[in-house]
Amino acid sequence: MASDLFLTESGDPDAIALTPLGKASLDDWLGRQSEALRRWVRDTRFTAEPGTTCLLGGIDGGFQRVLVGIGGEGEIWDWAALPAKLPEAVYRVDGPLAPGAADNAALGWALGAYRFGRYRKQERNFPTLAWPDGCDRAGVERAASATFLVRDLINTPAADMGPEELAAAAKAVADGHGARFAVIVGDELLVRNYPAVHAVGRASSRAPRLIDLQWGDESNPRVTLVGKGVCFDSGGLDIKAASGMKLMKKDMGGAANMLGLAQMVMSANLPVRLRVLIPAVENSISGNALHPLDVIETRKGLTVEIGNTDAEGRVILADALAEAASEQPALLVDCATLTGAARVALGTELPALFTNDDALAQALLAHGAVTSDPLWRLPLWKAYRRHLDNKVADLTNAPDIAFAGAITAALFLAEFAKPAESWAHIDIMAWNIDSRPGRPEGGEAMGMRALYGLIRQRFGS
Repeated sequence: MASDLFLTESGDPDAIALTPLGKASLDDWLGRQSEALRRWVRDTRFTAEPGTTCLLGGIDGGFQRVLVGIGGEGEIWDWAALPAKLPEAVYRVDGPLAPGAADNAALGWALGAYRFGRYRKQERNFPTLAWPDGCDRAGVERAASATFLVRDLINTPAADMGPEELAAAAKAVADGHGARFAVIVGDELLVRNYPAVHAVGRASSRAPRLIDLQWGDESNPRVTLVGKGVCFDSGGLDIKAASGMKLMKKDMGGAANMLGLAQMVMSANLPVRLRVLIPAVENSISGNALHPLDVIETRKGLTVEIGNTDAEGRVILADALAEAASEQPALLVDCATLTGAARVALGTELPALFTNDDALAQALLAHGAVTSDPLWRLPLWKAYRRHLDNKVADLTNAPDIAFAGAITAALFLAEFAKPAESWAHIDIMAWNIDSRPGRPEGGEAMGMRALYGLIRQRFGS
């Protein structure tokens, strides 16, 4: 039994049956029931709307069955609504489900039972589901555990999740799978030629660092993941307003997502040579903070004029991407809570995908649809590259235009992702602004399951 997932072995004779029904199948099922039961379902106004339930009583006065509204082939989120709705008990799915639908049921249940309990005693347990027949248990546990890792890391306040703590979390992931782990801290970043990471993080009393996790056989295709690890973003000297600063503990959401993805890849023992690079900093204010219009060096040798100290994420990613691209991996992915412009374009729930590889885009979007983990492609519009040109340095990190901010940020990163031929940049919110079934308000994994599906398809045995 995986108690944190609220899933258990089947075989409990007292388990309450869950009968999944769609709108099209409800009438057929009712036609085989007694008039009294049909009347009860009608009177409770159950119409099999996705995520709804109808409790059916037994002769002993308790209830023995729950009708569950399921849309299509059994969406993850329909099942995710159940743990918070049903009384605490053990439940089982009544009848066989297709393998994909069985996975959705189990994963949805697990995600619906997530809670962040580090700082608050939880007063209520969730009901438990017997593993559905035909379910890929290892796959469900892999996806749920990685999601919980991502959420826990993002939900942790910045006071307890600075660069050092993020590095410790990454080391725990590495140690759990026999991966090699290294970290470059403080002024050693200058010695090792990561000047942009150092420049952004030097103003904090919590030293900046570059986290480096490596795993897998060297003969396998190289897959490199880069995650933005800004553990708190004050905005620097171009200081954010309080409303913009409130959620900035989530600015390391890209790093959290890449660690969750790495955990999935290693848990599945996929035949890849994995590397995870996380520049971890706190963007703070002190006497040695970056000034607007300062010019900094980068690992690639390009200079960057700081048009805005609050556009720091792309600056630290520049060094990490340059290192990653120098090895010419078969696949390079970076993930970052990078721009408000992406949220304006697509909202908070739909990550923006940028890539130089059309086949990668098509495959990743398809995996997003299959895994209920959607993305939306935006263009690397080359004509906008001119806005990054600068009179003093090679590039600016913040063009003096109010438009296409997500695109110009992606184009900035593209300069450092060269010469990687298959590169994807994913601009995420990493946060649910309200609660929905299986997606509580707070930190969130976005694009992770889609990326895992793509990596497994491209490189899996």
